[in-house]
Amino acid sequence: MAGELDINDILKLVPHRYPFLLVDRVVECDGESRIVTFKNVTYNEPFFPGHFPQKPVMPGVLILEALAQTCGLLVSEVTGVRASDGVILYFAGIDKVRFKLPVSPGDRLMMEAKVLRHKRDIWQFEARAWVDEQTACTATLMCAAKSVAE
Repeated sequence: MAGELDINDILKLVPHRYPFLLVDRVVECDGESRIVTFKNVTYNEPFFPGHFPQKPVMPGVLILEALAQTCGLLVSEVTGVRASDGVILYFAGIDKVRFKLPVSPGDRLMMEAKVLRHKRDIWQFEARAWVDEQTACTATLMCAAKSVAE
């Protein structure tokens, strides 16, 4: 199913649901090693009233979570494994994180993940998020695929 995916396709692949699903669309996926997604950041996100009331900014940890969900979608596309198969991709590590631009309501947060390494159930990705061609965040993410029965 490489290529573009809408929200209905995404809901079939990952276990996340509102308010924690942070990817709106897959705009590009080669089905092997690279994916590009986006999230439309809106003022009615549940975190904005407290972060921060006078100057709403998307929390960095949620940008990282959105990147991790992007990585999960790539793993699903590469392996064919879906959340409905009883497998979840868990965060296992975050390295080299840099935040370079605040993300605010009205922004379209674009995200890209590329597979760096994959051995058994452990995946490592180079991830990047940007708004209007300006980098918002970069990181190296590590994830582990685990059965929900474990």
